[in-house]
Amino acid sequence: MAESIYQFNLCKIDGEEISLNDFEGKVVLIVNTASHCGLTYHYKGLESLYQEYKDEGLVIIGFPCNQFGKQEPGSSEEIQSFCDLNYGVTFPLSEKIEVNGSNAHPIYKYLKSVLKGKLNDSIKWNFTKFLIDRNGAPYKRFSATVEPEDIKPYINELL
Repeated sequence: MAESIYQFNLCKIDGEEISLNDFEGKVVLIVNTASHCGLTYHYKGLESLYQEYKDEGLVIIGFPCNQFGKQEPGSSEEIQSFCDLNYGVTFPLSEKIEVNGSNAHPIYKYLKSVLKGKLNDSIKWNFTKFLIDRNGAPYKRFSATVEPEDIKPYINELL
């Protein structure tokens, strides 16, 4: 089993492959996102957190996912455009992934194995959040309904 998130790679929404090792020493918030969800407004709060804390070492990574109610049906270009136009998102987004099941992205398999959910380890809905400490270790899992601003005390603790 992995010891940190640094052993994983992701493809950014523009197709560039990057290593999460690039974020070593940073506090990372990983979120599965969707453009057509009742919680899509969380993009605004996430971007606000990113702007407030990025200079102190916070990175937010959005992972678009279409597994919940088919609420992220678009192409990478459509997702990026939606996020830019509606929420001014400047934090990195990955290509569309799966977070549950046999095709779940390896980072999500790892995160769910370390930070279990209430009933089981599966992601229940869009905008589930995982906070990672500066050593790349999963620190805390937040349900979809937790507002981004409510994560501030935990971010402050890690920064």
